Amino acid sequence: MNNHKVKALGLCSGGLDSILSALVLKKQGIVVEWVAFETPFFSSDNARIASKEADIPLTIKKVTNDYMKMLINPPAGYGKHMNPCMDCHAFMFKQAGEIMKEKGFDFLFSGEVVGQRPMSQTKPSLRYVEKHSGFDGHILRPLSAKILPETLMEKKGLVNRELLLDLSGRGRKKQIKLAAELKITNYPAPAGGCLLTDKKYSLKLKDLIENQKTYSEKELHLLKHGRHFRLENNAKVIVGRNQLDNENIIKYHNPKTDTVLNTIGYNGPITIITRNMKNETIMLSASICAGYSKAPKNIPVDVSVKNKHGSRIIQVLGMPPSSFKSLLL
Repeated sequence: MNNHKVKALGLCSGGLDSILSALVLKKQGIVVEWVAFETPFFSSDNARIASKEADIPLTIKKVTNDYMKMLINPPAGYGKHMNPCMDCHAFMFKQAGEIMKEKGFDFLFSGEVVGQRPMSQTKPSLRYVEKHSGFDGHILRPLSAKILPETLMEKKGLVNRELLLDLSGRGRKKQIKLAAELKITNYPAPAGGCLLTDKKYSLKLKDLIENQKTYSEKELHLLKHGRHFRLENNAKVIVGRNQLDNENIIKYHNPKTDTVLNTIGYNGPITIITRNMKNETIMLSASICAGYSKAPKNIPVDVSVKNKHGSRIIQVLGMPPSSFKSLLL
């Protein structure tokens, strides 16, 4: 090993593999730090917890705008839903690589394990990610390094290959045993954690991309909440399912472009129409809103309408949800 202090920057999801990969390097005297990326599709909450648990400095970076450019047309395509796993990993390493150059780290690393995920963690996939990250030759996977080609960092003596691991497959016994040896107890159960792997969210995201040329970060958050309907005139209507939905719909809606509806005198959902203030759209949406409320059926219901043009009250008959089920995304 060289005498100068070697520094490595790791991608951190907050999972056990992220933690172990950092500690394996730290154990051989390498200074390690983490970076975690945030978009509406995945958060850095687990990374923050891992940072405290393992006492490893963490940088958080929001990357939604750049991420969307990749997500619309990923070169390697999607997984089962809207998840561009291989290009997502390449994107993250590219972002991390810029930080590596800026702050003087020697190389990048991650907790990826060969064979753990069928799409993104095969040997060809790991090679694809490295080649397309823009930092070929600067990426180490400490948990599987012994079954991967020797890296430049190992050849230069920055990392001792003999102290790296040879993990592979989907089993977790070796990781759990190592965690116990390193006295790591607080880590999340293995799970995707990415909304792009969720079928329902992906359908709503695909609809948004197909029907709008632009979309705000708040609109991407809105996809997580409520029932979403695409009306015939291309209007998008979102209806709350419960109180938490109602709160989040209000939190993420845009008062400059959206119309907010709710029933008067009866408990019911907050309903918004995004980017559309046509009267026929408002009337239909108000009927949908009333249909999901506690108002009696077949009697006129007062519905409050608020948008940038002001506030008013309209009267509609509630439509039974079964009559517009085909419009549900």
